[in-house]
Amino acid sequence: MTGYDALVEGAITAGCRFFAGYPITPSTEIAERMSNRLPKVGGIFIQMEDELASIIAIIGASWGGLKAMTATSGPGFSLMQEGLGFAIITETPIVLVDVMRGGPSTGLVTLPSQGDVMQARWGSHGDYAIIALAPWSSQEMFDLAIKAFNLAEIYRNPVIILSDEVVAHIREPIKIPPPDEIEVVERRKPSVPPTEFIPYLPDPGEWVSPMPAFGEGYNLLVESVMHDEFGHRIGMGQPIAERKIKRIYYKIEKNVEKIAMYEERGLEDADVAIVTYGSSARTSLKAMKDARNLGIKVGMLRLITLWPFYDKLIEELSSKVKSIVVPEMNMGKIVREVERASKGQCKILPVPKVGGVLHNPDEILSAVKLAAR
Repeated sequence: MTGYDALVEGAITAGCRFFAGYPITPSTEIAERMSNRLPKVGGIFIQMEDELASIIAIIGASWGGLKAMTATSGPGFSLMQEGLGFAIITETPIVLVDVMRGGPSTGLVTLPSQGDVMQARWGSHGDYAIIALAPWSSQEMFDLAIKAFNLAEIYRNPVIILSDEVVAHIREPIKIPPPDEIEVVERRKPSVPPTEFIPYLPDPGEWVSPMPAFGEGYNLLVESVMHDEFGHRIGMGQPIAERKIKRIYYKIEKNVEKIAMYEERGLEDADVAIVTYGSSARTSLKAMKDARNLGIKVGMLRLITLWPFYDKLIEELSSKVKSIVVPEMNMGKIVREVERASKGQCKILPVPKVGGVLHNPDEILSAVKLAAR
């Protein structure tokens, strides 16, 4: 399967039954396949007039009780940021796929980039936390689509899948497990009658409240202005605002060890580590093997979850190696997080690559050789 085919099948397997989007290269094939597949499983596809409307449509569908998704690329992702903030403050579970391409502005329409990784974390204004996953294969496009919907439901939060043109268009074998081997998280409904339900008040000891749909008998107020646990606007109520912001922030950041996914290769005896993600990890793996053949002790840490960033993982790695190499298809973004989390324990070497092409393995190998000195 191509990556975008696998993504669609994963989303449908996870229970996605609503897709709203607007065509944009290189994500259009996701919308095309969704338009064909969703009606066959009782779902709804709608092409909206633009990306602003697309994200608002899936927020509405989610409050209507459906698992909902949209897909776009860099320029459309920029347009969706206000809607993303709306979903965050209203605690609406949605999945947003960004198939990254070169920028800024309209940029490199058909070529890959990893330039949106900081926008995924900080693109909307205000204080909040986000979950963002970075697949590197068709298999992970399937697997992480399911994971994204599960995380969205568990934390009542938007989840972003940060793919790129390479991963979306690559075609390779994938394994689809039997349905009874796939974990699908369903939405948690209130256990109290409507008269006792408070929409944004978690149960004791919980970070996240249950979520009924409109039409199920519960009083629901979906308000973008800062609101209390009932959904009412708070005006100048600083203590209530602080309570709300801290909860939507910490429900993600304090669960980083539960959310974070990563893959380690060859780090047991490594002097040099390559920290990588997405399609850059594919060439990083080849560079790691080449370096090992030359007798250089190098390993690879592939970040699958980019946000929330797992500081402790990088801090521990930094204490064991003398250098970390960070290849990215941008001018150096996640490398800043690696530098911060490493706390100066080892040398950090960025390997930026822009212009719409993957690294050549030799470029990463050269950085590894330099790091090993």
